[in-house]
Amino acid sequence: MKPLQLKLRGKKMFAIKTVINLFSVRSASILIICLCIAFSLGCSAEGTISGGDNNFSGGGISEDPSLEWVAPESVGWSSEELEAAQEFAQQSGCTAVMALSDGKVFFSRGNIHKNYEVHSMRMPFLSALYGIHISRGEINLNATLEDLNIDDITPGLTLSEKQARVEHLLMSRSGVYHEAAAEDQAMIDERPARGSHAPDTFFYYNNWDFNALGTIFEQETGEEIFKAFKREIADVLGMVDFSIDNGFYQYEWDKSLHPAYHFKMSVRDMAKFGALYQNNGRWQGLQVIAEEWIDDSTMAFSTMEDTDGLGYGYMWKIIPEDSEIGQMIGYPGYYHTIADGYVLVVIPDLKLVIVERYDTDHNWENTEDDAFELSMLIIDAHIEE
Repeated sequence: MKPLQLKLRGKKMFAIKTVINLFSVRSASILIICLCIAFSLGCSAEGTISGGDNNFSGGGISEDPSLEWVAPESVGWSSEELEAAQEFAQQSGCTAVMALSDGKVFFSRGNIHKNYEVHSMRMPFLSALYGIHISRGEINLNATLEDLNIDDITPGLTLSEKQARVEHLLMSRSGVYHEAAAEDQAMIDERPARGSHAPDTFFYYNNWDFNALGTIFEQETGEEIFKAFKREIADVLGMVDFSIDNGFYQYEWDKSLHPAYHFKMSVRDMAKFGALYQNNGRWQGLQVIAEEWIDDSTMAFSTMEDTDGLGYGYMWKIIPEDSEIGQMIGYPGYYHTIADGYVLVVIPDLKLVIVERYDTDHNWENTEDDAFELSMLIIDAHIEE
């Protein structure tokens, strides 16, 4: 049996659903689906598997010279077995899915060119920008909120909260439990009481940390997040669908001074972002993000509660090799998700990137079992060496 195949499907489903249930509460229920690297979410549009024969229905899709389509066998995947994944994808009703091996597309279906709101997947984008500007010496990981004059509306931050460092916010361990923009009800319900944890003593998936990091980035670099992302990342990677107009701020002045910074992005553009990380921050010979930052940001600094060993890095969710999911997959990796809608998974040892998308901009249903099944069909299509 291949190392990626799970010998006990019943056990797989139990473990997957355990994590799914946890992260539905934390507004990231599809985590485990990702964790298994699956890019489920079947697609409504027509498409074929092999590289040069890919055909996306709908017409009008612009050229994308920065992506290369290849036959699955040329990168270690079985076309015959991927046919089963394609058929299942068509039945299960997702919007788009793309899988890449070492930056080359070997499986793709659906509206890969349409920009959808990425919700909490904004966090890895900002993490990448932090890596670039920290390398230039423009942002200090050890600077405290007090050093940076970061505060919030009444009740403002306490002296203890102001001792949180930039690094603590990146790890979502600031200990600042102020109200924040773009919190869902689950985050509000689970937010710890103010003052209950000192900085760097407790992990809580915290929108205040993420939003304040946006404020700090713009304050320290003098550049808006979306302009910086376009110049430093989107233009360099040849993203064909993203523009500055695909970014917008969400202010909730009655809760916080710090807005959420939302992106819209297509599956194919997000796949390039994943490929950048899979290749240790390099793109076509250019070191866009320091390799050290890729390593540091995808290291688990916290173990997320009730996840059988899943971790959290610098705004990335981590699959340690010794976690239950890591053992089932056979490899470590990292990922990010929104609540059942967008999935980005990177498995460096397989040179694998998967992006999947549900259309959360319209009515949709979460099909956890279908998503998991399609994921396993793609995984099982890997050719054993």
